[in-house]
Amino acid sequence: MTEENGDRHLTLQKEHVQRVIPNISLILTACAACIGGAFQYGYNISIVNSPTMYVMRFINQTWMERYNTEISEQLLTLFWSIIVSVFTIGGLVGSCVGGPLSIKYGRKGALLINNIFALLAAVSVGISYFSHFFELLIVARFLSGINAGVGMCVQILYLTEIAPRALRGALAMSTSIFLTGGIFIGQVVGLQELLGREEYWPILLSTTCIPAAAQLLTLPWFPESPRYLLIDKGNESACDKALKQLHGVNKYVKEKADIEKERLEALGVKPKKPWELFLDQRLRWQLLTIIVLNIFHQLNGINAIYFYTSYVFAESGIPEDKILYVALGTGLSEFFTAVIGGLLIESLGRKALIIGGYSLMTVWCFALTLTLTFQEASPWVPYLSMACVFAFILSFGLGPGSGVTGTLNSELFTQTVRPAACMIGLSVNWLSFFIISIVFPFVVGGLKQYCFLVFSAVCVTVAVYTFFVVPETKNKTFLEIHEEFQSKRKRKIQVTGENVLSTSL
Repeated sequence: MTEENGDRHLTLQKEHVQRVIPNISLILTACAACIGGAFQYGYNISIVNSPTMYVMRFINQTWMERYNTEISEQLLTLFWSIIVSVFTIGGLVGSCVGGPLSIKYGRKGALLINNIFALLAAVSVGISYFSHFFELLIVARFLSGINAGVGMCVQILYLTEIAPRALRGALAMSTSIFLTGGIFIGQVVGLQELLGREEYWPILLSTTCIPAAAQLLTLPWFPESPRYLLIDKGNESACDKALKQLHGVNKYVKEKADIEKERLEALGVKPKKPWELFLDQRLRWQLLTIIVLNIFHQLNGINAIYFYTSYVFAESGIPEDKILYVALGTGLSEFFTAVIGGLLIESLGRKALIIGGYSLMTVWCFALTLTLTFQEASPWVPYLSMACVFAFILSFGLGPGSGVTGTLNSELFTQTVRPAACMIGLSVNWLSFFIISIVFPFVVGGLKQYCFLVFSAVCVTVAVYTFFVVPETKNKTFLEIHEEFQSKRKRKIQVTGENVLSTSL
């Protein structure tokens, strides 16, 4: 009897390990999707910082060739600001286009088509340099923005839909891992020892074609989203084939059953348009949740932290020419915290990571306000400021920066609503990114280090909202998550109805 119990226990352990460890094909599929999505996005954000002075010199040179006079400093700054900020406008456009593309061409098809924008952006940089037509740099950055917007929108859909329920959060966190990896690689490639010299800046800005080419070579070998194949296209045989390739012949049955339940629920329902979500009262709390999380993902102070990084490092005695190398530590910190977040998300859950991350960020905002205020009080205070900077970045990486926000964008909705919901969530995110890039210098200029008190209030607000409103989605089907929101809504309606009835009596 004891031997039988022992054998049964070993069998259960083996089954648990099989459920937890993903199929190698699933991991490779996620890598192929992320290399042209999240990695490309992070890489684009990072590489534009290194050649700032060289590009401005190129604009001035071109201006002199055309008009035999130097460009004014104000106009030069304006052109550079447009080159940098138009990326966010492109991202906003891309996030709006991503949903319709994913419905018409499929998640995998939309990701492959999206690489056209990255290749065109790289070509535009080359033409701009050789033709001395600097305006094409604006076009290139806009196209790169569209590529990033579409890639982030569709990639989240794709990863969420191909992942088994028990690994959905962990797989979706690969978005954050590749994004921070892209930022770090961009920082490294932009160093003087590699492509950070003046003569290499066109090559540096054109290297965005490499991730695009990598995705075009790898992603076609992997399947389309099984959910899209069965629910949207009604192609059961293609769905079965995709599930077997992603999860293995012996483990795909349970996933097929979940998809089948969702298909029956969605019978006769067409994919919703974004504006239809705002009119559907049943989706009010889900929609409000992704809007809140995406707005505050950009307004939580992380941009202020990076703004103060160089100042804090300089005050700590680090030579100016070495600050760039020390700043690599911030990128590396974000990458490692993204990896840790990916390992923790299925054990701690999404809710704990968001609340914990924002709570810690609140603490570090207060601490950094104090250390920056008393920066000159003692020689060791700048080192405390540096510690607060890294602590804030680590907390952001484990919380909102870990990819949990993107995961919830897709997890809170069922198949017919998900593309439109991701469009709304990411459009809000990109719009907030654009607004903070314009308003942020004035906020810092006016409030100085006390701006972190505002950001601490923001972090507290998100933590409290998440605690009371957002359900834990770990290891739940999309229908179960949807039903949990609906049950909350029904309870609220019942309570409201009882109050109205008692008042009338």
